[in-house]
Amino acid sequence: MKRFRNGRWLWLALAVLVADQITKRAVARAIPSGGQITIIPGFFNLVHTNNRGVAFGILADAHSAWVVWLLIAFSLGVMGLVAWLLTSDRIPGLSGQVGAALILGGAAGNVLDRLMRHSVVDFLDFYVYTYHWPAFNLADSAIVIGGGLIVFSLLIEHRETAS
Repeated sequence: MKRFRNGRWLWLALAVLVADQITKRAVARAIPSGGQITIIPGFFNLVHTNNRGVAFGILADAHSAWVVWLLIAFSLGVMGLVAWLLTSDRIPGLSGQVGAALILGGAAGNVLDRLMRHSVVDFLDFYVYTYHWPAFNLADSAIVIGGGLIVFSLLIEHRETAS
C-alpha cells in the first residue's frame, strides 16, 4: 500500500497537464499565430508561437521529422523514469515529490503538443526593453519549478544527513 500512497502525486501531474492544455488552447483561440497582446508595456506580452524545438528554441530550425519523434521518445523516457521514481517512493521529502509531479505534468503537456501539433505552443513573453526571455508556457514553468524543488530537496536532505 506504500507504493499507492505516492501515486497521489500523479493527480498533481494530471492537474498540471490539464491546466497547461487549457491555457494553450485559450491562447491559440484568442491570438493568431505570430500575434501578441501587450499586458504590461515594456515587460510582459501574451504571444502565440509554435516551437518545434526544445527549451529556448534549440533545434527549432531542424526541419527533419525525426527531431520531433526523437524529442517525443526522450520525453516519454524521462516521464516513465520520473513516474517510476515517484510511485516507488524513491524521491525523498515533500518538496522532491511535488517537484517530480510538476516535472511529470509539464513534460506530459509538451509531449501532448508534440504528438498533436508537432510543435509546442508558447505564449508567456517577458522582456525588459530589447532584452527578451524566450517565450514559454505553463508546462515549461512547471518543469523549471519542479527541478528547483528537487534541487532544494536534495540540498536539504544532504545537509540533514551531513549534520
